[in-house]
Amino acid sequence: MSTPTMTASRMTTTRMTTTRMTTTARTGPPTLIPGPLAAQEAGVAPATIRKWVQLGRLRAAGRAGRAQLFRLEDVFAAERTARRTR
Repeated sequence: MSTPTMTASRMTTTRMTTTRMTTTARTGPPTLIPGPLAAQEAGVAPATIRKWVQLGRLRAAGRAGRAQLFRLEDVFAAERTARRTR
């Protein structure tokens, strides 16, 4: 599996392969992305990402200055949970 980059088209490709992957051992640290890019990849508004954090459905995995950084896997898990509760 190639390491995802910060471009939206690359992250979309990673999302499609990630959902089809089976559980395997990961090497290296997880890739962290800022909230607006996480929102774009999940197909939601940036305010939705902030709301998920406020409600406890999503937790930031790190920070870059004031920006919260998220693991893409966590964002997709929060998206699935939100879809199920509607």
